[in-house]
Amino acid sequence: MASLCAACGNSLAADDRFCRVCGRAVAPVAPVAAGNPPLTPNAPSQTSGKATASLVCGLLFFIPLAFVAAIVFGHLALSEIRKSAGRLKGEGMAIAGLVLGYMWIVGIPVILIVAAIAIPNLLRARTAANESSAVAGIRQINVAEVTYSTEYSDRGYTCSLSDLSSQIDSQLVNGQKNGYVFKLSGCAPSESGAIVKYQVVAYPMTKNSTGTRAFCSDESNVIKVEPGGSTENCLENGSPLP
Repeated sequence: MASLCAACGNSLAADDRFCRVCGRAVAPVAPVAAGNPPLTPNAPSQTSGKATASLVCGLLFFIPLAFVAAIVFGHLALSEIRKSAGRLKGEGMAIAGLVLGYMWIVGIPVILIVAAIAIPNLLRARTAANESSAVAGIRQINVAEVTYSTEYSDRGYTCSLSDLSSQIDSQLVNGQKNGYVFKLSGCAPSESGAIVKYQVVAYPMTKNSTGTRAFCSDESNVIKVEPGGSTENCLENGSPLP
């Protein structure tokens, strides 16, 4: 019964000990078990599972160490395919997985550098926005206090943010807005009983995170700032905002 050379696919006679084309030694032909058809030269090649795994891992770069698996499986797949004498395919998938894996390894330092530059800038921008909002909140409360004392001249100013709910937004009424805490205090009445003095302060909920500086004001409507975030120092020695 004729067979095929495992190296070049040349047809071999039953008594051939060497391939007449490539010279490879001919292995003895194992008998075919009953019911199992012999392999034919046209049997379809199978795709290497390692090649598939390499490509999939390369695409799933957002999973920790997936790109490392892509590289490992890619090299294993290429070695396996080359040794299979055509039984396995998927070399292109393995190469694609390797390219993706190495691409992400090269890209990690770049991503880290960009993150190291961008994250502090984002935090500073958020802090600056919160501080601007705090100043605007102080100003809004000052205006509301003047309106309140005019409307209720017998009471004067108020030390309750809830009394100003019709003039300030709900976040200020609750005493917190954009990472800052707002408080009214220091109310002092005159001989007539009307409150003629008040103090309003705004300080960061989480210092050096939601904000850095403290802001304050009083019935003079002058808004002051304290760089260290202390409301006490702001009221006593704060610098007027330009």
